[in-house]
Amino acid sequence: MSLTFHWFLPTNGDSRHVVGGGHGTPVTAAGGDRPPSIGYLTQIARAAEDLGFVGALTPTGAWCEDAWLTTAMLSQQTERLKFLVAFRPGFVSPTLAAQMASTYQRQTGGRLLLNVVTGGESREQRAYGDFLDKESRYARTGEFLEIVRGLWAGDAVDLAGEHLQVQDARLARLPDPVPEVYFGGSSPVAGEIAARHSDVYLTWGEPPAQVAEKIAWIRGLAEKEGRTVRFGIRLHVITRDTAEQAWAEADRLLQGFDPATVRSVQEGLARSESEGQQRMLALHGGSSSSLEIHPNLWAGIGLVRGGAGTALVGSHDEVADRVEEYHRLGIDEFVLSGYPHLEEAYWFGEGVLPRLQARGLWAHPHRGAAALTAPQVPFGS
Repeated sequence: MSLTFHWFLPTNGDSRHVVGGGHGTPVTAAGGDRPPSIGYLTQIARAAEDLGFVGALTPTGAWCEDAWLTTAMLSQQTERLKFLVAFRPGFVSPTLAAQMASTYQRQTGGRLLLNVVTGGESREQRAYGDFLDKESRYARTGEFLEIVRGLWAGDAVDLAGEHLQVQDARLARLPDPVPEVYFGGSSPVAGEIAARHSDVYLTWGEPPAQVAEKIAWIRGLAEKEGRTVRFGIRLHVITRDTAEQAWAEADRLLQGFDPATVRSVQEGLARSESEGQQRMLALHGGSSSSLEIHPNLWAGIGLVRGGAGTALVGSHDEVADRVEEYHRLGIDEFVLSGYPHLEEAYWFGEGVLPRLQARGLWAHPHRGAAALTAPQVPFGS
């Protein structure tokens, strides 16, 4: 099975420095260096498409542009790239969401993937008019996905749940193909929802031993549901011709962190209700010392950014080694990003992907088998 790689669309802005934001924290000033215009995001999307990334994750929240609208526009500027659209159940009715997804598939030729985000921060949820607590939000997510999956299957759906009710709901036109559902979460209730409804369980970039525990946990829950689930991981990347160059870039990013900003971001993230976010914080403890928490796994991004806070750092061969290490655990999909996103897409696409192809782990999804048989010169070298 060939590994699948996705890139990231920075709809909160991009920069040669780390752009913060997410999980209740505001976007840092660096987000204004390269505003998330359709023109700039199109450059990233086209680069990802050409390099062999299958899809691109677009985040959701008050700190970034709307994912549905942005990717719908970008779909008209690209040919094959799929869009992993993050969305939050509860902000829109399940029947309407199922209809939106069906329309998206028809108008883009089946290029929609859905990243279901329950929402880990009550303060941000309340700003959207959602006053449920975290446990109730997950229960609602389960009802939401039950309705949506029934509609996509062509059923007439009646459900009188604790949080959602629909009567004789049905779609006039079904999505083709049915969008795959990506889902993450580290709490017990998140695991239950993932096992019951997700196609791909996503974890943030924790050290391999912790990732292995998560895979075993979700796999066991899915087996009880009579289902199988694929696994993906969300990471940043800093890959260069040599390890020294890669770590010099990581140090440059670290030196750009204002101590006051780090303190402010860490104080905000410490209040997060997300168990996954707390696991991210535990990897560095708010300190800039000892940030390499596993060979080539650097926790520095998480000092100023909520959500995914770790990066693979090293030479192209070392980063390929770490990708292979995670794959041996059961990870088949990698959702990657790097600052700035345009340049880093080329570094990974022209530096690491050919090495993975040489190992028989990856093939370009839109080219012949001999497309990238030898390492190419990375962007900017």
